[in-house]
Amino acid sequence: MEQKNAENGIESQIVSPLLDWFAENARKLPWREDVSPYNVWISEIMLQQTRVMAVKDYFARFVRELPDIEALANVTEERLLKLWEGLGYYSRAKNLKRAAIIVMEEYGGRLPEKAEELLKLPGIGPYTAGAIASIAYNQIAAAVDGNVLRVMARILGDRSEINKESVRRDYEKRLVRVMPRDFPGAFNQALMELGALVCLPKGNPHCADCPAAQLCLARKENSFDKLPVKAAKKPRRIEERTVFLIEGEKGFFVRRREKSGLLSGLWEYPSVQGKKTEEEVRTMFCGDMVKEILPLGAAKHIFSHIEWRMLGYYVKLRQFSPQSEKICFQNGEERGIMNYILDCFPVDFEKLRADYSIPAAFSAYQKAVEKLQKQ
Repeated sequence: MEQKNAENGIESQIVSPLLDWFAENARKLPWREDVSPYNVWISEIMLQQTRVMAVKDYFARFVRELPDIEALANVTEERLLKLWEGLGYYSRAKNLKRAAIIVMEEYGGRLPEKAEELLKLPGIGPYTAGAIASIAYNQIAAAVDGNVLRVMARILGDRSEINKESVRRDYEKRLVRVMPRDFPGAFNQALMELGALVCLPKGNPHCADCPAAQLCLARKENSFDKLPVKAAKKPRRIEERTVFLIEGEKGFFVRRREKSGLLSGLWEYPSVQGKKTEEEVRTMFCGDMVKEILPLGAAKHIFSHIEWRMLGYYVKLRQFSPQSEKICFQNGEERGIMNYILDCFPVDFEKLRADYSIPAAFSAYQKAVEKLQKQ
């Protein structure tokens, strides 16, 4: 970080105006109504990689069914993933349960107060640990997320690459030094809120509404569109897939994904690599077992490092007997449909919607089939 910023103490001057601004402008959010350690924890995990407005309903449903750490520790993984369905990054949910079990066994069912102890739990990194410790327990601990990094880089006119761990740690130290001892949680939330509501990304801040506008070096230098500085990301890998929504007498065929890797442990519709034409799809099935094939169109889903570009098909089977009928693949290999990609089997569509966690990657096709079911 540039030496001028290490000495000018700008960050110490934003404390009072920032807290006053937060007192007037803080959004009313469900996890702020009951600031329990559990609620702070659940909300902060949900808010990772997810917009606040999208999280509100998920949070309310989650804590209604799993109101405390004991309930979270005892919930089945299947139900947990269903409650999480649509939020994505499902490893977050799995880590919540793993951490809850540890808290029940090693901490008497109560989340630790210190950030250093919280960091020992699965799924809790420096930001989440700082947020829980400061907001729920009034501990002096920094909570530096992307919003805070952007706000501070602009206020300080700092051109360091915020992707670097050393930069994040430096901001943590600087913020802890100026953090008000009586209101550490409010201070952390105020910085986050400023980044969410005013100091917006992509060079589009609302400077007229900012309590730190008179101190902000990016505003004085008209460089807010250049800050913060981020190292270029690696391009996402493109994967083309063809997705099949195969309906038999007993429902739609689904399978559970592997226990590790992308979307691990979730349910999915059968798919193959590459984009298949309708004619190619027809050749994948034996004899006259197919009653109808309907193209469902193209869809795209972006993960952090992979982009799926998909074509979907609804396949209606005439009749199905797992003992006799088989799906034939173009390479000549035959597999019983009940064993298609490990353990594919039919599930009634209403039960599928109610009890099975289908990733958002397939939501476009899920909605298309819902329309077909209503016809």
